[in-house]
Amino acid sequence: MESHGSSFSRALHLWTQASGSGLTPCKCVCKAAAKGKTAPLKRTVRDEPWDSHLCSDFLRLPTSKKPAELQQKWLQEFYKTLDLLRPGFIALHWQEVGGKNYKQNMQSVETFIRTMAQSAGFSEYDRSRTYIDSNFDNTSGFTALGSLYFLHRSLGDTFEFDFREKKFLQVTDQKTHIGSLDTCPTVEKEKFEQNFWPEFSWTRKGYMRSRWRIQGWDFDLVNIHLFHDASNLVACDASPSVYTGNRKKALEHVIQRVTDDRFPHVPFFLFGDFNFRLDTRSLIQTLSSCGRIQMVRSDSGSVLEKIIREETEENQKVLLHIKTKLFEYLNQAVFREDNGRALQAYDKELLSFQNVLFEEPVRFPPSYPYSEDDTKPTEYENTRCPSWCDRVLMSSSAYSRLKEETRNGSQMVYENFGASVCMGDHKPVFLFFQLSVST
Repeated sequence: MESHGSSFSRALHLWTQASGSGLTPCKCVCKAAAKGKTAPLKRTVRDEPWDSHLCSDFLRLPTSKKPAELQQKWLQEFYKTLDLLRPGFIALHWQEVGGKNYKQNMQSVETFIRTMAQSAGFSEYDRSRTYIDSNFDNTSGFTALGSLYFLHRSLGDTFEFDFREKKFLQVTDQKTHIGSLDTCPTVEKEKFEQNFWPEFSWTRKGYMRSRWRIQGWDFDLVNIHLFHDASNLVACDASPSVYTGNRKKALEHVIQRVTDDRFPHVPFFLFGDFNFRLDTRSLIQTLSSCGRIQMVRSDSGSVLEKIIREETEENQKVLLHIKTKLFEYLNQAVFREDNGRALQAYDKELLSFQNVLFEEPVRFPPSYPYSEDDTKPTEYENTRCPSWCDRVLMSSSAYSRLKEETRNGSQMVYENFGASVCMGDHKPVFLFFQLSVST
């Protein structure tokens, strides 16, 4: 265990991941190790006790025609990361538990959780809390969110907050809540109301909040799933797009709820599937700066059906092809080269939350939409513009604390993992950091 004067070190690991179509029992988003030209992950924590780090991550489960095989690969990559970082506390945030076929898949969720928790990789974690909102019969409140927390046996006294009694309760055992969470006092859950996205009659988007006290430090962990872009063509209409406005409104609502005066204010971490997208209109203008662009409309001329960019009039090679659910760019490598750095100028949605939400520098490629073909683990699907949908964000007070820790020599890692393995349509992303807590 590292010593810092009268302090000692603890490690926190936060993960999030979500699932899409297919037979995967649950969706989870994870912040994980970056690939490419970023510095390699240091193994300095490997020889320290398991309780020396707190780790925060987001994980997403694969949703292909071979769910059992891909889930096994997903777990293998997950366990590798755990073995490398050895966190004392793990926070896993899942979105779209059960995938698109949640009614059929929901029964498999508990089995999957039990398999994971009883594996050798979790043998040293003797306390846990699992919250899975699986009550799909409650259409007005169903979020399909899952929040899982694991405490290593060497981690000292740890508490979770009872929002009903407004007091902390010591975590001494393993508890699983699957089904309706409406009466569970240790989580606060809300599905976004219809007015956040009036164009759609029903969604599962929302947030789930828990509060923790670890070695004297109180903080909130908020699992979040924001609205997606329903149409690539609509996303091209304006800059920012109407979808960006929907997400902004929902995120503002979550921040207001987490920081209102019902409970004492504490630092908070927001992690999950934000569905943040690149500024598509501006990006298309750049990608189409050379060559000929066509706007193909319906016979009546009232509906835009597709956008095509050809190299030249003489050489009519299609470089870019966009339809409602098609985004096909010939030079897909631009999204992977140097971890997509050239495209970060179009990643603008967080600009609306300057000085409110903070994030470590992003040095991993766009986390979505990856191919679910296990022979193409590094390629993107031609369905959406690749974007950094999955993130770990934090409040000013949380960010200040983490930066102080790094100035004192503590390690912090913000990356993805499973870079060369099919992990589903989202690559997991995680934030790992160390805390030195005064005794």
